[in-house]
This record gives sequence, C-alpha cells and structure tokens, in this order.
Amino acid sequence: MLLWIIFACLTAAVAALLILPLARAGASVDDSAEGEAAVYRDQLRELERDKGLGLIGEEEAEYARAEIGRRLIATADKEANATASPAKRRASLAVAGVTLVVPAIGLCLYLALGSPWLPAQPLAARLENPGNNLDLLVAKAERHLAQNPRDGAGWDLLAPIYFRTQRLGDAEMAYRNAIRFLGASPERLAGLGETLVAANDGIVIEDARSAFEEAIKLKPDDARVRFYLALALEQAGKNDEARVAFEALAKDTPPGAPWLALVNEHIAKTGGTVIPDLDNNDEAVAAIQSMGAEDQQSAIKGMVEALATRLEQEPNNIAGWLQLVRSYAVLGDRLRAQQALDTGLQTFAPTTGEGRQLVALGVEMGLEPQQPIGGGAKP
Repeated sequence: MLLWIIFACLTAAVAALLILPLARAGASVDDSAEGEAAVYRDQLRELERDKGLGLIGEEEAEYARAEIGRRLIATADKEANATASPAKRRASLAVAGVTLVVPAIGLCLYLALGSPWLPAQPLAARLENPGNNLDLLVAKAERHLAQNPRDGAGWDLLAPIYFRTQRLGDAEMAYRNAIRFLGASPERLAGLGETLVAANDGIVIEDARSAFEEAIKLKPDDARVRFYLALALEQAGKNDEARVAFEALAKDTPPGAPWLALVNEHIAKTGGTVIPDLDNNDEAVAAIQSMGAEDQQSAIKGMVEALATRLEQEPNNIAGWLQLVRSYAVLGDRLRAQQALDTGLQTFAPTTGEGRQLVALGVEMGLEPQQPIGGGAKP
C-alpha cells in the first residue's frame, strides 16, 4: 500500500510541474482583460461625478460615455475571443492530457507488463526463489552458511564460484572449510592451491605447493596439478627438475590439448627441446625422442619445413598456419614466425574468425600481427 501512495504522490508532483506553466499563461490573459475593463468602469464613474459637479456639459458627457462604452464592449469581446482562442484550447487540452492521460497510460502499462496481483517480495522471499540469478544464489548460500557454518557442502559449492568471480580471500576460506568438514579431495586441494597461486600473482607459495602435493597423491594424472608442481620447481630455480616434469607432462598430454602450448613454452624456458605437434604423428615423435639433441633439432626443422611447403600449396588450412607460427616461435626463429603469421593473414583476413585466431596467437608469441600486401612467399 505504501508503494502505491508513493507512486500517487510522484504522479501528482509531476503533473503539477507540467500544468503550472500552462495555468500561468492562461491566467495572464485573463488578468490583462479584467484589468482593462476595470479601468473603463472607473472612467464611467468619474464621468458621472464630473457631470454632477458641473465640470462637463450634458452633450460632452454623452460623447465621452459613448466612447468609454465602446471601449468596454471591445474589451469584453477581446476577453471572449481569448477564452475561445486555439492557444487557449490547446492549453486546456494539454492540462487535461497531463492530468488524465499520462496517469491512465502509466496504469495501463503497469497492468500489461507488471504483476500487480503479486504481493511485494522482501529479500528473504527472493532468496527462497533465486532462479538463475547468480548473485541471489550466492546470497542464499551465504545466508544459509551463516546459520549453518559446518555445512561442508555449502562451502564446497561456493568455493569455485568465489574463485571465478575473483573473490580470492573468500574462495580460500571456502575451500579450507570444505576440506575441513568434507575431507580432502583432488578437486578441493587443487582448487585451494590454484586460489593461493592466483592470490599471490602467479607464485606457487609453500601452502599452494603442499596442497598440490596432496592432490597429486590422490589423482596422479591431474594435468593441472602436475603443471603447478613443475612451475614450483622452475620458480625455485630447479630448472633441470622442472624441465623433466614439464617434458613428462607434455608426453602425457593428448594432441591438441589447450594447455600444451603453455607447457612447451616452459620446456623451452628451462632449456628443453620442444617437439612440435605438427601432424599428431606418434611414431614420428617417438622416433625423434630417441635421437640425440643435434639430430632432434634437424628432424624437427625438417618437419616444420615440410609443413611450410604444404601450406604454400594448400594455404586454406588454419590449423596448419597456427601450428607453423607456434613451431617457429618455439624453435626461437622469430623472423620466420613473423613471416608465417603475415602470410597466413593473407589467406585469412584479421576480421574473420580464423584471422582473429592468428592475431591472438601472434600477440601471445610476442609478434606483430598484420595483414601484408602482395603475394605469399614461402615462409
């Protein structure tokens, strides 16, 4: 009921603000005509007084009375015309429109689009039925946990949501409470470790490393945990151990996995030899791995050159261009990586979906994506 009273007061205030200028305009016309008529009536009274005192003759008085009467009649006609003028009628219609039409339209819209038959819902009621509103879902879970702080399932639900929304302090608390009340699991331990890394600007601190070590015992093939443990070795200056860990992870990673490129970058940073996944040919990769370091480099370069030749003949292959750019970049040949990127963008314009993939890869590799003009020289 209070809401309806507020709406009514607001409507009345707005209507008054709109009507006031119109009312003033009409009043100014009326006041002008009324004042002029009053002057002429005063003149008639003065004329009669002067005649009674003998200050003016009968004939002169009749002439003056006729002139003043004519002017008084003209004033009355002008007032009548002003009252019936188009401007006056428009002002009256505007007043009626503001007073009646605007509230009527608002009421009709509310009845059509609103829900006047539903009772007002306080926050508690909205929390009971949050629908797909993530904020309300979180608020509902938080209210529940405030009353039931030992509910591990609630903390387990909130922890990854906090992490995705960058509420890292709350995410750490939620993961620790979930582990405390539900017990350790690979997912909870890995989530806690990743939260701690994110909160410390990518540094695998001791608490994070401990969480990852516990997680790997429960799930030895977890690629995410293995990556962070290898990263911890690299950050500790143990490049040899880190390289071995990264190479083992790359070996166990399926072809085309999204994290493989990142693993290869760390292999290169720690002094290892990256074998580009050019054709997903397991036999070729196994053969290269069995070679010495010098022969490996020669074989890898041969595979890269073969891919470059194939792309020159069949350039409409976005996967091939992405692989070629990445392979040159991993091998440290930035000039050819840039040439491959530019040539690929001749086939796939930067405004296309494929072109945007090339541009994104170029930025990731520290190159300068551009669309060159001219023919496509062999990269």
